[in-house]
Amino acid sequence: MKTLNRPLTAAIALVLGAAIVSPVFADPQSRQAGRRDRAAQKADEQQKEAPQFPEATREEPKARATAKGAKQLKAMSEAYNEEKYAEVLAIAVPFAESSESDYEKAFAYQLAGVAASEANDSAKAAQYFQAAIDANGLDNNSHYRVMNNLIATQAQLEQWDAAMKTLERFLAETKSQEPQYQSMRASLLSSAGRSEEASKAFAELLAKNPNDKKLLMNTVVTLQQADKFAEANKLLLDAQSKGMLTEANEYRALYSGLLNEDDGWKRAAAVVEDGVAKGVLPKDQDLGKAWSVVANQAFFADDLDAAAKYYAAAAPLMPDGEAWLNLAKVYNNQGKTSEQRAAAKQALAKGVKNTAEAQRLANAK
Repeated sequence: MKTLNRPLTAAIALVLGAAIVSPVFADPQSRQAGRRDRAAQKADEQQKEAPQFPEATREEPKARATAKGAKQLKAMSEAYNEEKYAEVLAIAVPFAESSESDYEKAFAYQLAGVAASEANDSAKAAQYFQAAIDANGLDNNSHYRVMNNLIATQAQLEQWDAAMKTLERFLAETKSQEPQYQSMRASLLSSAGRSEEASKAFAELLAKNPNDKKLLMNTVVTLQQADKFAEANKLLLDAQSKGMLTEANEYRALYSGLLNEDDGWKRAAAVVEDGVAKGVLPKDQDLGKAWSVVANQAFFADDLDAAAKYYAAAAPLMPDGEAWLNLAKVYNNQGKTSEQRAAAKQALAKGVKNTAEAQRLANAK
C-alpha cells in the first residue's frame, strides 16, 4: 500500500490589509514650526511601529515621499482602503514606473502587488512584489512583509525554487529564528521535492514542539516521501500511545506506513482494529481497502486464518465482490468447502471480473 500523501499545511500566507501603512511624506514645515511641534513629533515617534525584525542587517532607508507624488500616493491609498483594486493598479503601476523616488516606487509597487493578488493575478502580484523589494525604499517592517508576500505568491505559482531563494534571503537578512519561518522553509523544501531536507527540518521543529500535531504529521509525510517508513511509523506509534491520533487520516497514515514495512501487516491490523474500536475509522470503503491489503499480505505470509479473517472483514464494505472471491480462494486453500461456496456466491451476487472462477468455486463439491 502506498503512503497517504496528505498535503502539507505550509505556513505561508499573504500579509494583506493591516500590513500596508499610510505613505510617509517629507515634512515641509519651517524650522520654527518644527520647534513648536517637537513634543507632538516625539509622541508620534513613541507610537511608531516597533521593529519586527530587530536583528535585521538591512539599513533602513531614510527616503520619504515627495510633494510632487503626494496627490497620486493619496489617491492610490484611498482606492486601496476602499478595495477598488483595479483603480489601485491603474494609478500605482504607471506612477511607480515614472517616479524617481525609491520610497514612492516601493510603496506603489507593494500596493499594486496586493491589488493584483486580490484580483487573483498571482503572476503580476509576484512581479510587483519583486519590484517593491528591488526599489529598496520601504522601512524594514514593510520591506520584509513584502518579501513574505513574494514568498507566498511564488508558492501559489508553484515556483518552489524561487520561493526558497527568497526565503533564504529573508532569513539571512532578518536573522529571524521564529518557528513560523522555519516551518515555512520545511514546507517549501517538501513542495520542491527535497524530502530528505524537509524531513530533517520538520524533525528539528518537532523535537522542540513534541505535542504539535501539525508538525508531527508534516514530519511523517516528508519521511514517508523519502521512503523512511520506519522512522515515520515510530513517530506515529509513539503518538498513538499518547492518544494523539484522533482523526481517520492520522490512523491511515500509520497503518499505510506499517504496510510498507516488511512483515508490518500484523501491526497494521492492530492499528486498524484500534481505530475502528475507538470510532475514529468509519466502516466505509477505505476501511475495506485497508482490510483487503492486510488480508493479502497475511495470505502471502502463509497465515491463512488471518487472511480469511481480514478478507471477511473487508468484503461487506466493498462495492464489488472481489474481496468475497479472495475469501473463497483462501477457504479453498484451507479445504473449507462449504465456506468457500458461500463466499463465492456472495462474490457472484456483488459482481466480479472473473465470473468463471467464482462459479467454479461456488459449485465445488
